[in-house]
Amino acid sequence: MLLHFIHWNIEPEIFPNSSIPVRWYGLFFVLAFYISYILLTRIFKKEGKDIQLLDKLTFYMLVATIVGARLGHCLFYEPSYYLRHPLEMLYVWEGGLASHGAGIAIVLAMIIFARKHKETTFFWLIDRIVIMVAMAGFWIRMGNLFNSEIIGKSTDLSWGFIFEKLEPFGIFGPHHPAQLYEALSYLLIFFFLLWFYYKKDGKPLPGQIFGIFLTALFAVRFLIEFVKEDQVEFESAMMLNMGQWLSIPFIVAGIVILYFASKRKEIVQKTNDILPGS
Repeated sequence: MLLHFIHWNIEPEIFPNSSIPVRWYGLFFVLAFYISYILLTRIFKKEGKDIQLLDKLTFYMLVATIVGARLGHCLFYEPSYYLRHPLEMLYVWEGGLASHGAGIAIVLAMIIFARKHKETTFFWLIDRIVIMVAMAGFWIRMGNLFNSEIIGKSTDLSWGFIFEKLEPFGIFGPHHPAQLYEALSYLLIFFFLLWFYYKKDGKPLPGQIFGIFLTALFAVRFLIEFVKEDQVEFESAMMLNMGQWLSIPFIVAGIVILYFASKRKEIVQKTNDILPGS
């Protein structure tokens, strides 16, 4: 007999009865960066890049992810409150991070990094970084699941989760495990992008992996938002929620980048056909 509904009652803290406030979310966040560093080390060695460059890149990524995600939440979801209380934007420990903000900040960080370190280019960096970002997305959403946050809408499906930690706040009954939907989707995207990178022997068209990442990940995000509870009150009056509106520009950007990556390949091929000895 199959279990009808899943009762979810995981403590957010790994050691709930100790004086060490270590949370699953924090552990998963660290794991995401650690695994990313290991995989990028292999990619850098494969392509003959200086590992010291990766150490500098990791710092840029860490700062961009935290600052961008925090500012994204404050400015996209609760601007009126945080503009009145700007110092509270620094209270990262109180929760409130937005992946769209992190995405924008990571792109900006890679532009700055590429300009400062001429031995790389923006597309070389971003094509490899986003493979790790997809994997990090898996760990972050698993952290949300362990925190019993960003839940889905009510459902009568047998795999619905009853988030017992939320019952004191008036949230009863089974809900879509939207965090798990996203986590597994991002994990699949990660494996596909990693497979694609090695299938191209580490030489994808510039921007190709980035374009696939933007299109696939944010299309998934857009669709899963249909089964998510609204994150903030004002979303209930919107045709699409904030997560969906913010995903659309990323999807369009991904398609445009893929288009120009393919056109660049055609131009290079035509040039090789015309020029003698090419």
